[in-house]
Amino acid sequence: MSVNRESMSSVDVAWLRMDRPSNLMVICGVLVYDERITIARLRSTIAKRFLRFPRFRQRPVQSAAGYEWHTDQGFDLARHVQRVELPPGGGDEELEALVSRLVSEPLDHRHPLWQYHLVPKYRRGSALILRIHHCYADGIALIQVLLSMTDADREGTRAGPVPGPSSSSSQAEEDPLMQLLAPLTGVLKMASSAGATLLEKGGELWRDPAKAIALAQQGGALAGEIAKLALMSEDSATRFKGVPGVAKRVAWAEPIPLADVKAIGKALGCSVNDVLLSSIAGALRAYLVRRGEAVDGVMIRALVPVNLRPPEKTYRLGNKFGLVFLDLPIGIENPVARLYAVRANMQALKGSYQPVIALGILAAMGAGPQVLQEQLLTMLARNATAVMTNVPGPQQALYFAGAKIERLMFWVPQSGNIGMGVSIITYAGDVQFGLITDRRLCPDPEHVIDRFAPEFEKLVLTTLMAPWPWETPPAAEQMEQFATA
Repeated sequence: MSVNRESMSSVDVAWLRMDRPSNLMVICGVLVYDERITIARLRSTIAKRFLRFPRFRQRPVQSAAGYEWHTDQGFDLARHVQRVELPPGGGDEELEALVSRLVSEPLDHRHPLWQYHLVPKYRRGSALILRIHHCYADGIALIQVLLSMTDADREGTRAGPVPGPSSSSSQAEEDPLMQLLAPLTGVLKMASSAGATLLEKGGELWRDPAKAIALAQQGGALAGEIAKLALMSEDSATRFKGVPGVAKRVAWAEPIPLADVKAIGKALGCSVNDVLLSSIAGALRAYLVRRGEAVDGVMIRALVPVNLRPPEKTYRLGNKFGLVFLDLPIGIENPVARLYAVRANMQALKGSYQPVIALGILAAMGAGPQVLQEQLLTMLARNATAVMTNVPGPQQALYFAGAKIERLMFWVPQSGNIGMGVSIITYAGDVQFGLITDRRLCPDPEHVIDRFAPEFEKLVLTTLMAPWPWETPPAAEQMEQFATA
């Protein structure tokens, strides 16, 4: 039987080659159901709806011509969809331990790089753990794949959402990250060329700041952004930053109503992202204080993915996103002042070329020698402590394999020596917050998670204590006097 082959894109190759024992490039998700599902029903659903995407029968293979997708001639669904049991009476702690173990285990490169693990007995229902290598697709595309596998009712008589646009124009206006896309049309080729130049020079700009300054002086917004990346200093040294090991830990928080987040954002003149990221920054600060670390003036930098697909192409597999460096002001104690600092940092990224430059560098990484990819990846990753991503999920409850999905969570991989990933997803009117950390650097991520809701509540209380009504949201200095300690 002949082997069906298809060349891999250079960006997908870059993600494939980023795998390290200490940081596997595997996206992990967990679905929690309100009732028990069987392995037979699960396999049937995956066979009909997941495998209709031919890519998931393929595996990446290196050949003389480069990397290619090869159809697995010995494909066995049972190898990829397995049943795993929790200890009797197992709950959140046991499920978190299982997910933590699985995210540290590499996938078998002799077969397609994905697996489903069904936990048939979890609470009163079941749980499903999905692992898929990043080289297949990014989070935006995978959410569309997941939606295409769901139903709108338990009987499956009304199909769930099909792959297609994931955001409306009103959502794009509300989300500052979506506004980054407007000025980027037509510069992807330029960014890819710039990335290739950086790769050929082996990161020369990063080693010689004077050349980066000279590049910026030549004029041009794209050159200036490249110089900014080259001259970027490392963020603050905290216990979250260091050389990661193999073992990881995951944790998740109880969901909070999306309507509450939107209400606080509207009252304070900030976006949903501003509110959530500020609460995350507060939770990280509280954890460091609990650990006895100094936090005054501390700034943690996060790599934030930005979708670069047109809305009508969000369902396509592969990776099509850039990255921006976002400063999180951990050193600010006042919750409102911290919120407005996050908003200011987000505003400063509007119109930035960072996303397309990052995508261009990834494309160049995949096309060039792996040794230079490793060098450039290390240089880029050393300036950040975490990867933070926010994926919009469906706003109505959906059904999968005949059971209602109660909760939907996921964790993103970290590149280079980055040891922490923060994931936010909205589902059925709730916001779900997940955290993955390196066990060597942060062995107890649940203590970070525990502070997320209290930090959000501080913003709620501060807003309620402020003088009402107001015609326009007050400035930070006007709100600080009402902030709680």
